[in-house]
Amino acid sequence: MRILIVEDDRALGQAMAASLRHVEFAVDLVGTVAEALHLLVNEKVDALVLDLGLPDGDGYDVVRALRLGAHPVPVLILTARDAVEDRVHGFDLGADDYVVKPVALAELQARLRALIRRSKGSASTRLTLGNLMLDTVGKRAFVEGVPVDLSGREWAVLEYLMAHPRRILSKEQLIQAIADLGQELSENAIEAYVHRLRAKLEGSAVLIRTVRGLGYMLEEHV
Repeated sequence: MRILIVEDDRALGQAMAASLRHVEFAVDLVGTVAEALHLLVNEKVDALVLDLGLPDGDGYDVVRALRLGAHPVPVLILTARDAVEDRVHGFDLGADDYVVKPVALAELQARLRALIRRSKGSASTRLTLGNLMLDTVGKRAFVEGVPVDLSGREWAVLEYLMAHPRRILSKEQLIQAIADLGQELSENAIEAYVHRLRAKLEGSAVLIRTVRGLGYMLEEHV
């Protein structure tokens, strides 16, 4: 899952980004309203962590622009402003969560997972297809209850495929879902992760099918 952090305190932003990457989120970090809106228009993001006091405007401007444009990305406002009227204003504009700094990094991770689950129409922490089950909190995969040993990138690819079962996903969609901003990740790398996943899921009831010229689709093996 891909998170955008909008925070002009570089040290704090980098600490949050490192914490989220440690639990296998892909993270982009920017420090201005303009950078945030540019990335949100041009890239797919699963959730937004947004500071309010930014050098070229207010974080509220980002929420307002997103909701006026009917952009559905979940927004977690993370700010030092603790007044009730600030919270109310944020929610009225369309923010999904409002957290006052400082926040424990484990709590931030949990809140983001909950926002993303709700945005996908499910409060479940598990994804299941056939005899494959993913524990999205513990970042673990099981086939018939037996753990599957996955690297961080393999997990990220499989989680994205499991979140969109029976749908064709292009290599570019997978790259955008698991790569950090500015990080080079090639289509060859995606092919390699899919190849490894197929080997690790061999004998299970699911199949990563190649749809020539279009991408990959996760489906139950017939």
